[in-house]
Amino acid sequence: MPSEIDLRSDTVTQPTDPMRQAMASAHVGDAVIDVDPTLDRLEKRSAEILGKAAAIFVPSGSMANQIAVRVHCGMGNGFICEGNSHVYHYEQGAFAALSGLIAQTVFGDGGVLTVDDLRSQIHPEDDHSVRTKLLCIENTHNRWGGRIQPQKEVVAACDWAHGQGVQCHLDGARLWNASVASGATEKELCDPFDSVGVCFSKGLGAPVGSVLAGSESFISEARRCRKLFGGAMRQAGIIAAGALYALENHRERLADDHTHAKQLGDAIEACGSLSLRDGRIDTNMIVFDVDAGFCTAADFQAKLESQGVRCFAIGDQAVRLVTHLDVNTQQIETACGMIQAVAK
Repeated sequence: MPSEIDLRSDTVTQPTDPMRQAMASAHVGDAVIDVDPTLDRLEKRSAEILGKAAAIFVPSGSMANQIAVRVHCGMGNGFICEGNSHVYHYEQGAFAALSGLIAQTVFGDGGVLTVDDLRSQIHPEDDHSVRTKLLCIENTHNRWGGRIQPQKEVVAACDWAHGQGVQCHLDGARLWNASVASGATEKELCDPFDSVGVCFSKGLGAPVGSVLAGSESFISEARRCRKLFGGAMRQAGIIAAGALYALENHRERLADDHTHAKQLGDAIEACGSLSLRDGRIDTNMIVFDVDAGFCTAADFQAKLESQGVRCFAIGDQAVRLVTHLDVNTQQIETACGMIQAVAK
């Protein structure tokens, strides 16, 4: 079998040698009872980049989302999210289990929520209805293949929500990709939102961690909630150093991942039995459908993996590939050839 090319996710990356050195030499302290200086640097730098007053480090993007919905909504209330969003599909309904919250799902065109989609979604303020406290938007959108949210629609949706007395949270796990691909700064993409979560262990290639950013008062409450959820860590500077290195050194190179994704997309489009979801690739994720008359997604995945190309079947006929810093151009070219060979 040829050497493995792992395109399952951008979370499979290994820390680079300089990143490992940064982690090994990190200056640390107890971040729960005092201050870890490396963690403090990461939180302040993240808040600066995202254009928010403060930020807090958490182990995962899921925890960032769950803290955000808890702090914004309190207990026993509700939030609106797109029907294919990560917070709804991939976090085990933690908003209900941990915070007693209700998710009101709205299916947008290609994962994009417009004001027209949202107009009738705010519950009335009466004794019978769940109070709607929050709007969540995901950028890039995972299940829609790394789709970048149109900023004009984002601004309009958040302005409308704020006019209804509803706060706005951005699940920006792959916001770095959206920024590089669109040319907008991270701050510009975050400006319409009251809070934002971003991940370091996806496209940026750090081994662990996310931050949640917002106002000083929001982060103060988030810190209490992080403790409640078991996310407070002691000498966290060791892992924060990897995230800080990734933040300062791996953002611009995301353009390489986007180029590789488009190469894979071109190879897929050349196969009659395969079709790109919505006919487009925005960032580093590729979702394609396998013709039902050819085989199932699980069969296609198995055939590709037998040739050394790893991927995920994410539906009966849908397959996902994700490019990242541990896959080079030569490997992408090899993967393109394997996909076309299996699709014949």
